[in-house]
Amino acid sequence: MNRTEILNAIRVVPNFPKSGINFMDITTVLNNGKMFKEIVEHLSERYKNMQIDYIVGIESRGFLFGSALAIALGVGFIPIRKKGKLPAETFKISYELEYGSDVLEIHKDAFSGKNAKVILVDDLLATGGTAKASGELIQMAGGEVTENLFFINLKFLNGEKRLNSPVYSILDIEE
Repeated sequence: MNRTEILNAIRVVPNFPKSGINFMDITTVLNNGKMFKEIVEHLSERYKNMQIDYIVGIESRGFLFGSALAIALGVGFIPIRKKGKLPAETFKISYELEYGSDVLEIHKDAFSGKNAKVILVDDLLATGGTAKASGELIQMAGGEVTENLFFINLKFLNGEKRLNSPVYSILDIEE
């Protein structure tokens, strides 16, 4: 897995979703089958001996790497979704993000048993608000975040400081 090639494959979209934000579009990595496969294999190798019970993905781009990793590890996948998207009874949490606020939900019965060991997956760590809220939801539902996994970590925003468990990322962006 060549991190420089991966970084060069990411499309940066200026002023999206609002003026002043440079959106890092990972679809250009996902549509490269060889690169996507190498990333999933790398992550699978990292987590294969960690006795993980579930992969939890944050809507929506966390679903992409999270579900592929769950398949590779042979464990279940659990989605954390925006308000009103999950059909059964949920835990809810409101949180602030870089450009507004939102509500996330997880099914109350997401984990079979208590203290499920999970990897929390999303595409990008910025200020950490979404991941922090997701970690709290996981705890409410009886899980424990073993590690937070991000495709990209914008290190200069210090999002890691808001999280209560270790962070691993494919790409660290320093500035």
